[in-house]
Amino acid sequence: MNDTQLDALVAAADEGVDCDGLQVAESEAGYTFALPEETHEGLDESELRERATENPWFVSNWHYWNERDRPEAETAYLRWLEGADERSVPERYDALADGGIEASWGELAIEIGLGDDGDRTYTLCHEDDADADTAALDVHTDPLEARELVKHDDRGRYRPLKTAPTLPTGWAFLDLDGRALARTVDIVYPATVANWHLEQQGDLDISNWRETMERQTGIYGVVETWDRGEGHEHVDWVAEACCADSQCLKRREWEYDDDTEITVDGGDGAFPCREPCSLVIAAARQWTKLEGEQSKTYEFELTPSEKEQIEDIIDAVADGEADDIREADVYEGANRYRTRFLRAKRFDEEGRLCGVPTDDEES
Repeated sequence: MNDTQLDALVAAADEGVDCDGLQVAESEAGYTFALPEETHEGLDESELRERATENPWFVSNWHYWNERDRPEAETAYLRWLEGADERSVPERYDALADGGIEASWGELAIEIGLGDDGDRTYTLCHEDDADADTAALDVHTDPLEARELVKHDDRGRYRPLKTAPTLPTGWAFLDLDGRALARTVDIVYPATVANWHLEQQGDLDISNWRETMERQTGIYGVVETWDRGEGHEHVDWVAEACCADSQCLKRREWEYDDDTEITVDGGDGAFPCREPCSLVIAAARQWTKLEGEQSKTYEFELTPSEKEQIEDIIDAVADGEADDIREADVYEGANRYRTRFLRAKRFDEEGRLCGVPTDDEES
């Protein structure tokens, strides 16, 4: 605690201070200084300053959370990260001073440390790098530099969905203050803090599938025609394909409409998804066109193992595991050599499975 914080406390006593167990007030009878286990009344200013000086963490904690020009959502988020509403001031300050407090947000690992006079310092990195030596990481301090860092995954592929679990590794942001941390998080995962706070306040504006599709125009207007017919759970399929935790770290809160829930689980992410995103809408447009086709019956000749292999290939691609199967893992159905052998055996020169044409015109 410093003199600036102490002066601010005395000045704030007129309107009253109430923060995490600290209460300070001024009346005709003098000042009141109260903590969870003690209360002192009828104090003059010098006595108030003495009591405050004896309890510096309570004063600096109040000053950090209340004497900053910080948006409400940002304050709520930073307090949530360090568990300010669940743990007492002494518990938190002991943890902050003894190695820091660890928190997570999507794939981000956040470490909160104790700075000068009760200020916080924040370190941000990928959760896979939480135990890495920072000397081995690409270190940054400017939040804007996160824009380029998160554009591509570790394999160099562009990340169209910012909340996909494909955040690249190998970097860290050090010595951030609260404002810089919040800005960096917002660049990595846009609007997640704001929507999280709105949800906490009960003010999250959710736009369900039906009303979102009714707003689509132009080439995306076709999605509105993909109606949820009886026995045709197409929106469930969309949610299962795009909105699982393995594909997006948001927790889906939108449903089909106000009266119809989607049967697929919405995920466990810390931050909510308030409406179908642009990626979901673009995918749904393509599926709308594909689902307009009439089903046909095809006859293929496969061994039981080949049928199971095709199922393994589809699962591996859908779950993003195909690249994790080594060339030597020939017992895996989606192994590259096994798949090439299946193609050599069952595909004709035109690339057709078992030589079976797709359309009648090809016969």
